[in-house]
Amino acid sequence: MTPETLEKELFKSVEKNTPDYIKNNKYIDIENKDEFTFTLKKEHLQPYDEKTNPEGLDLNVWLKNYEKEAAVSTAGIRGPQNILFPYDVRFPINIMGIMLATYAKALVAKEKYKGKKLIKLAGREVRYNSDKFLDLIARVQAAVGIETLTTYERKTMPIWLASFLCFKLDLVGGEYITSSHGISVKNATKDLNSQGSQYLPEESMEFVNKIKEIFQKVEQEGKYEIKIAKSNDYLINETFMETINNGIDLYKEYLENGVANKENIELINGIKNKIVIENVGGSAYNTLSKILDSFKISDKFVWMNIEEDAFFHGIGKYDTDPKGNKCFYDYSVDATVVAKKQDGTSFFPVIDTLHYDEKLKSYPEGTVILITDPDHDRLTVCQIENKSSIPFMNEEGISYTHLDGDRILCVYSANQSFLLIMDFWAKQLKESKRWNNHPRFIIKTTASAKSWDEWAAFNNVKVVNVPVGFKEIANIMKKTEKQIIDNPNKDVVITDVFGNDINLGKNPRMLFGGEESGGMIIGSEDLIKSKSGRIAIAMREKSASEAIIIASALAAKLEKENKTLSQALKEIFISNKIIAKYDIREDIAYYNESEPDIVKLTQAKKDGEALRTKNDLFYLTMALAEYEGIINLEQVKSILKSTFKTLNFDNLKDIKFVGDGTFLQFTDKFIEIRPSGTDAKTKAYGAGSDKENISEFARILGNYSGDLNKEYLEIIPKDYYNNAKEKSMEKYLQFTDKDADTRSFEIPDYKTTLGI
Repeated sequence: MTPETLEKELFKSVEKNTPDYIKNNKYIDIENKDEFTFTLKKEHLQPYDEKTNPEGLDLNVWLKNYEKEAAVSTAGIRGPQNILFPYDVRFPINIMGIMLATYAKALVAKEKYKGKKLIKLAGREVRYNSDKFLDLIARVQAAVGIETLTTYERKTMPIWLASFLCFKLDLVGGEYITSSHGISVKNATKDLNSQGSQYLPEESMEFVNKIKEIFQKVEQEGKYEIKIAKSNDYLINETFMETINNGIDLYKEYLENGVANKENIELINGIKNKIVIENVGGSAYNTLSKILDSFKISDKFVWMNIEEDAFFHGIGKYDTDPKGNKCFYDYSVDATVVAKKQDGTSFFPVIDTLHYDEKLKSYPEGTVILITDPDHDRLTVCQIENKSSIPFMNEEGISYTHLDGDRILCVYSANQSFLLIMDFWAKQLKESKRWNNHPRFIIKTTASAKSWDEWAAFNNVKVVNVPVGFKEIANIMKKTEKQIIDNPNKDVVITDVFGNDINLGKNPRMLFGGEESGGMIIGSEDLIKSKSGRIAIAMREKSASEAIIIASALAAKLEKENKTLSQALKEIFISNKIIAKYDIREDIAYYNESEPDIVKLTQAKKDGEALRTKNDLFYLTMALAEYEGIINLEQVKSILKSTFKTLNFDNLKDIKFVGDGTFLQFTDKFIEIRPSGTDAKTKAYGAGSDKENISEFARILGNYSGDLNKEYLEIIPKDYYNNAKEKSMEKYLQFTDKDADTRSFEIPDYKTTLGI
């Protein structure tokens, strides 16, 4: 089935499953480009009833679910939407929700910075209804008196550029519409603060509580009015971005002080085999192509899928689910996802829909393919090799799929490609005599490769481990900067999520920040300064542009040395004495996210969340109880042995809650079980010296029902189990709040700094 046919089938299904009362209830006329006022009524808070409450939107239930997502979300408050009828409030993401959240955030900002001129940025990628959401966000903010910067004609931009400009221009924050590499029907707003980093849960709860206040007023007074400015209001500023070339010149300056140095640009210019950029969704092209042009290296790249498409060119989309049932099914656009066919064989569902067997026929062995996602913040690295290298790939734990004839496509996990990148960058710093200018450290998520920790230890690089989510990496950056500013002559000491105090030394620099899901950033040698003089060691969002430039320089260097990425990876394993060279991730989805019937979808998600939480609580409760001395490690082992009789827990060294999951540390590996912060999924990660062993552990532990056996119930009090989630949130907040940068943001004189 062609992508066009698949999309039509999706539309038919959505149309069929949307009731007429939803289709006909356009409570906010977003097509009206003039100024107007929306009146939120008491009836809107209650459920719809054809006879007794035809204006019902059930907003109380929407808010309850929205609040739950805000409290745990790792990357914006995500959710499915009705792609044809975006005012469908039965879905988590909808016109009403976008308006209320934007308005509440605007009120919070106005209260914090009374009497000050406020400027925010609004950006988007290509997802369904993103243009409508951006228009509404800008108009709501304008009506409250907040100036909004957007690109000319409100065209797409990457998330990292929005984040960069929030910091660089000293904006109050930004709104970015994306659901990262999630499925097409999902959307979200990534709320960016004045640093350009995503909101932490406590920041999200500020505006959620403001929505609650508004609802209380509606209950008391019967209504509440929200003004919507005209679409071309003077406070919606499309021209300023043009004067700064949409931020590209500023970003180029930042890159030149980091990965786009003279050496790397020369390396890229010398490459013979062109590098392929796979532009999923199409929205990276508009910005990255201009950046490559500015460095005069654009002729070294070939682009695929430069047209913007909300259906993502059909990538990851199928007309059957993993069980073979006939329906629309979306595997997302994460190229590293591995699934099982009906016969039990593994395959790459996203890679298969890229049709590389045809598209890469004319490209020689050794060609590197760099795949980026719709908001252009993640990177997957692939390379064409001969099938004769298959035994080598199996030995080194590198995944691959058949391409054509005698060729295979090697698909590197971010754990592998980012290890290659950080090693390459470290060698460059040493060769240029810059390595010793500063102590070096990396920030990584606990779920990322153990090999990163081993490499860092061998190279005298400190490691700060954090929970999953780039906002956690950004939070450590800010803590580091605060200490550099407050005490420039003292060592910077950071507490990681394991509770270890990590001494980073005096005036340190971040060598690398990243996570196993494909997001990375590299710090700058010089401290980055905003227009008003704020400093940063690195930007707050992962950037595939930054990753693509350094990955391309690495590919060029290896081409000169006649080496493949796989050969270079093995050399790193050997020269850095890395033992844990294998890594794995099991994704357990408890329902079909693409289900078009919202009633079925809501129930399936609810049932899935219950399964996810039950699995999570089984491990989480043990970790917290061991930490508080209620049980000991031997009792933990005993529970695990009695529950998982086919697995060996004799060499378990520790069990820890790591902010959003449970980390089991063995002498030869780690296994982390983590509930998704954005959906009814469980993720099981593992890394160690035996791939079959870690795969077995991750699969069995990740898929466990969470049932408590007799021994568990005898050792751990049931009331402790029931309160474990609340305890874990308290412990997480202790970690994020310790040594936090609590300095308030000062609004600059924008006439002086920006000329506006």
